[in-house]
Amino acid sequence: MITAYIGLGANLDDPAAQVILAMDELAKLPESRLVARSSMYVSAPVGYANQPDFINAAVEIETRLSPRSLLAALLDIEHHHGRNRSFRNAPRTLDLDLLLYGNAHFHEEGLTLPHPRMHERAFVLMPLLELAPALSIPGSGRIDMLLGLCASQGVHRMQEPAPRAAGGLV
Repeated sequence: MITAYIGLGANLDDPAAQVILAMDELAKLPESRLVARSSMYVSAPVGYANQPDFINAAVEIETRLSPRSLLAALLDIEHHHGRNRSFRNAPRTLDLDLLLYGNAHFHEEGLTLPHPRMHERAFVLMPLLELAPALSIPGSGRIDMLLGLCASQGVHRMQEPAPRAAGGLV
């Protein structure tokens, strides 16, 4: 089994619910086991700023899937959530990024590991720090040190949604 980390993000169609549902779907991936889920975090959009804030999180999984097979499964989940890639950094119902796959460090058509910009994005590093405080990104360094370089990006932990009582009433 290989340990992999997946970043989740959404800012359309009840983003917190999209992220929670996607975590549940990741727990059902074949030949894989969900190890841990981070809290959810709120972040401002990067790139295209004229859109709602994002809800971000990360999960740790153990998997026997190859990086390509895992990526294909992530893209299928995004598609199931209505992901539309209209333009770079567009608003989205769900974004799943394969951040780390063991210590893999490579670039192929359509797949770069580690994720090429994760080391400079607090909305990726904060959930990862929660899951694995001593984690290092191959070629970049420890996430706690990297987070210090981008801590001014204004990411904060979201207050978890209140549990619902029977019948859906709070």
